[in-house]
Amino acid sequence: MLFDEITLKLNVDPLIKSAIREDITSEDVSANSVMPVSKQGEVDLICKQDGVICGLPIFERVFKIMDDTTEVEFYVKDGDEVTKGQLMAKVRGDIRVLLGGERTALNYLQRMSGIATYTRTVANMLVGTKTRLLDTRKTSPNNRIFEKYAVKVGGGNNHRYNLSDGVLLKDNHIGAAGSVKHAIEMAKEYAPFVRKIEVEVETLEMVKEAADAGADIIMLDNMTHEQMEEAIRIIDGRAEIEVSGNVTKENIQKLTDLGVDCISSGALTHSAPIMDISLKNLHAIEA
Repeated sequence: MLFDEITLKLNVDPLIKSAIREDITSEDVSANSVMPVSKQGEVDLICKQDGVICGLPIFERVFKIMDDTTEVEFYVKDGDEVTKGQLMAKVRGDIRVLLGGERTALNYLQRMSGIATYTRTVANMLVGTKTRLLDTRKTSPNNRIFEKYAVKVGGGNNHRYNLSDGVLLKDNHIGAAGSVKHAIEMAKEYAPFVRKIEVEVETLEMVKEAADAGADIIMLDNMTHEQMEEAIRIIDGRAEIEVSGNVTKENIQKLTDLGVDCISSGALTHSAPIMDISLKNLHAIEA
C-alpha cells in the first residue's frame, strides 16, 4: 500500500477532511482569538519517545488540505527508527492553520507510529522463520487505510483489506451453511476463480473436513499447541496454514516452532499504544 497522489485524492483526503471538520465545525475560536489576521509561523515536530515513525505523508496532508501553501521540511521518513527528543520536521505556514491542524495531524501520526512501532517489535520476533506476520480487520472505523499502512511500515503484512477482498469462512458462515464442507462448496461455486478460500477452524474434526473439502488456507483459531501440531499433520501440505487467536508480542514466540505460513494478530491495530509526538516552539517568522 502506497500513499501516492491518486490514493491520497480518492481515498485519503475525504477521511482527513472529515477529521478536520470534526475538530472545527465553524471556526477555531482559540486560534482566531490570538491571531485575528494571517501571519506566517514555524513549529517543530518533536519525538517524545523511541519508536518507528509512520504517517508523515498524512501529517503533511492535513496542513496542505487546510492551506496548500503550508511547507513541511522532514528530516526523517516513514519506517525510520527515531529517538526521544529528536527533531523530525519543521512546519511553516499560516499560524492559524498550524494551530487548527495540530491535533488532527498529530492524532494520525501518533496512532500510525504506535502501530508501526508495535508491529516492528512483533515482526522482529519472527525473523529467521518462514512465518509471515499478518494484521486483521480489527481496525478503528474509517482508519483502516491508515492502520494497515502502518502495519506494512512496521514490517508486517496485510491480510484482506475488507469483505470484498477475499473469502474467509468463519464460525458463523459455517453455521449459516450447515457444515465446513458445504460452506467451502458454496464458496467455490460463488466466488470468482482468482479468490482463495480460507476457512477458520476450531477443532481437529473441522481441520480434516476443511482439508478434505479443498480449502486453500486453513486458519487454526484459538487451539492449544498440541492441537495445532496435530492439525498440521492432518493438513499435510494440502493447504496453507494460518494461526490466530489472541496473538500478542507476549506470546507469539511460543508459536514460532510450528513452522506455519502465517500468524495473524488483531493486537497490531487494536492494542498498539500511541507514540508520544508533539508540535513545539511555535513562533512567528517573516513571510
